[in-house]
Amino acid sequence: MNPYYRRARFLTSAARLDQVPPDAGMEVAFAGRSNSGKSSALNTLCQQKSLARTSKTPGRTQLLNFFELDGMRRLVDLPGYGYAKVAQATKRRWQGSLEAYLTERRCLRGLLLLMDCRHPMKEFDCKMLEWNAQHGLPAHILLTKADKLKRGAAANALRQVRRELGALAGQASVQLFSALQHLGIDEAHAVLDRWLELEDTQLSDVDTPKQTT
Repeated sequence: MNPYYRRARFLTSAARLDQVPPDAGMEVAFAGRSNSGKSSALNTLCQQKSLARTSKTPGRTQLLNFFELDGMRRLVDLPGYGYAKVAQATKRRWQGSLEAYLTERRCLRGLLLLMDCRHPMKEFDCKMLEWNAQHGLPAHILLTKADKLKRGAAANALRQVRRELGALAGQASVQLFSALQHLGIDEAHAVLDRWLELEDTQLSDVDTPKQTT
C-alpha cells in the first residue's frame, strides 16, 4: 500500500470545463456507472474515510471533483453515467461536462473505469472503452464490490471481462477490487504509479500540496 496517496486533498469541483483547474501536470480520472463504487474506491486508494462523498443514492456525483496529490498530480472523480432515474435535463448537463472533459483534457493520463463485478461491461462501459481505444487513452478496470461474490464467481467474472477486452483490442486491463475488504489496492496503486510517473520518484522529491483550512 503506497502511503503517497494519503496526501490527496480536495481541490475544487466544477460543473463545466471552463471551471476546472489549468490543463497542466497529470490527472487520472475515476469513471463508472452511478453506484459503481467510485467514491468508495477513491477513499480506499487514498486511505481516507471521507475524501470523496459516498452515498447509497445513485447519481449524487454530478460535478467534476478534483483532488490534488501534489503540485503536478491530481485525481478526478467524474459524474456517474447511465442512471436513468434522474431528470433528463440534469442528466444531459452532467454527462455533457463528462464528455467535454474526456475529449478536451490534455493532461489526462488514464482512466480508472469502475464496474460492479456482478454487472460488468454494460452498454455505457463498452462505449467508454471504445472511446478510450479510439483516443489512445489507457484504461484500467476495477471490478468493484468483489466481496459480494464468492471467490469462484469473482474469478469467473474477471475471466469473462478479460475475454471481452480481448475482443475490443483496446489499451485496457482489469482486476478485482473491494473497498470493504481492501482487496486489490496494491495492484491499483501500481497502475496509478505508472500513469502518474511515480515509479521512480521518492516521496520526498514530490511537492507537498497546500493544506486546506
